[in-house]
Amino acid sequence: MAERNNMWGGSFEIRAAEDEDGECNNDGAASTALEEEVKQSWLLRPDIERERTRKKKKKKFIINGMMVRTLAVLAAVVIIILIVVVTCRRRRHHPIPGPDNYTLALPLSLMFFDAQRSGRLQRNIYNNVSWRGNSCLQDGQKTFINNLVGGYYDAGDAIKLSFPTSFAMTMLSWSALEYSTKYEANGELDHVKDIIKWGTDYLLKTFNSSADSINMIASQVGGGDPSSKDTDPHDLNCWMRPEDIDNNDPRPVYKCYNCPAMAAEMAAALAAASIVFKDNQDYSIKLVHGAKILFQFATKRQGGDYAGKPDAPSVYYNSTGFWDEFVWAGAWLYCATGDSSYLQLVTTPALAKHADAFWGGPHHSVLSWNSKYVGAQLLLTRMRLFLRYGYPYEEMLRTFQNQVEETVCSYLPNFLSFRRTNGGLIQLNRARPQPLQYIVNAVFLTTLYMDYLEASEIPGCFCGPQFYTRTAFRSFAKTQMDYILGKNPQNMSYIVGFGTRFPQHVLHRGASIPKNNIKYNCQGGRKWRDSAKPNPNVIIGAMVGGPDQNDGFLDSRSNYNYTEPTIAGNAGLVAALVALSGEKTAQIDRNTLFYAIPPPLTPQPPQPAT
Repeated sequence: MAERNNMWGGSFEIRAAEDEDGECNNDGAASTALEEEVKQSWLLRPDIERERTRKKKKKKFIINGMMVRTLAVLAAVVIIILIVVVTCRRRRHHPIPGPDNYTLALPLSLMFFDAQRSGRLQRNIYNNVSWRGNSCLQDGQKTFINNLVGGYYDAGDAIKLSFPTSFAMTMLSWSALEYSTKYEANGELDHVKDIIKWGTDYLLKTFNSSADSINMIASQVGGGDPSSKDTDPHDLNCWMRPEDIDNNDPRPVYKCYNCPAMAAEMAAALAAASIVFKDNQDYSIKLVHGAKILFQFATKRQGGDYAGKPDAPSVYYNSTGFWDEFVWAGAWLYCATGDSSYLQLVTTPALAKHADAFWGGPHHSVLSWNSKYVGAQLLLTRMRLFLRYGYPYEEMLRTFQNQVEETVCSYLPNFLSFRRTNGGLIQLNRARPQPLQYIVNAVFLTTLYMDYLEASEIPGCFCGPQFYTRTAFRSFAKTQMDYILGKNPQNMSYIVGFGTRFPQHVLHRGASIPKNNIKYNCQGGRKWRDSAKPNPNVIIGAMVGGPDQNDGFLDSRSNYNYTEPTIAGNAGLVAALVALSGEKTAQIDRNTLFYAIPPPLTPQPPQPAT
């Protein structure tokens, strides 16, 4: 029979054992036992191997399971440690940012205008100053072609002045057009528009705004000569609440028949506001029409060839010239109408020469109610950057931009154009009183120009041979505004209601006299003016005149240079705050301001010769 092999290569056949010399071993018992053992080893070997393999696999599975569980525990520990570390680092070094100081101060600065309203107040969310009420409801009655109820009181008195009111409305409109997104994000867009409309509604009453031409403007209501000793209730020498002025006796109205600077500023205000209210078509058209006839009245329709006289002297606001207002108003009218004749006028070298577009200097570097040079130049620079006009406007627009850059460079600490106090406040008004109104305008202009450059992807500008990034100019703006908000040697905020320490004796008739159902006459209110006690009414958001050249401040009603606020000053404050607020949260609105300007015509190639 053929031999069969087992799984290990051996034979399945059983043979008797042989001795060394070849003979068989005949021991039967030993042979049987041996045979049985061999049989068992052959038959049971596969089961044994399977059991060994099973045990090895079980041991390996147990080891692997222990390793997996160990790694999982280690991973969980590492994740927990990372979470704790990251959370601690965030709590220590990366707190959730809150609103910046500029954002917090913005709504306060707008509330000041609510406290300055004249006329019949409508109780709404914007007219909620508890200590104010209806006042001067007979203004203009029987003394002017229109009633002159409404408008704003200029400062701490009850006088209404068309010149500073117009400048304030122009600045507020400009800021609303550039930074509408920021206003809206802060819930203040409707508020600032309400403030502007209250002002422009009044300005439309100061002349015959429905006519095709005019020959007279109401420049002032109330007041009088502060150097006189009169005690007439209408006079500046009285100290009484506007609500206590006798409504049965209309206040005097001062008229002007030749006032090119004031009329041009009024034209600028109405033109700028017409863009703000472009969605209210009827009102916008009315504003544009008023702006046009005011500009005609200002220039006598002579434009750059104007040969008339300057504004008549005024007790309160005397303009030092009118050419800057001509360029300022012309630029705004171009934006409001798209009529290229205005752009041609303001870029005419003759008019630009009159407006000193070719020369800078400290006087022209300071934007104010009196000087519009740098404001007009920046508005025209905006056209160059975003509309990219070529011939024939490029040369003059480039000149305007050069002047803007010379101006913002002069603000930097490295330059000696302006001195600074020991506390770091720039002296734009040459150490004269009430410095803050000029500084906030410079902050607005600088920040706005940097936003123009950023929108144009321009990293900065040259100041002489040295290049400065946008950050350097923004640092100047923030440093000055931080001083005003309280980072100064007095540790005092110069905006009433902001911070923990601010002026308590603001020179303001309405704020200084309590609303206690007692009517104080002209002389009776003086006890409140001369009181050492803080004002009983807090005029939230008012920016006072500010410190002196030594960073000193006298918190007293007896000195208007320190403690009196104005609507012109607060308008610049509002513009500066909204420009600085919410850095990097929103950019300027490039298009709305130019909404009325048609696209530039594409030059057509000459026709081929026939």
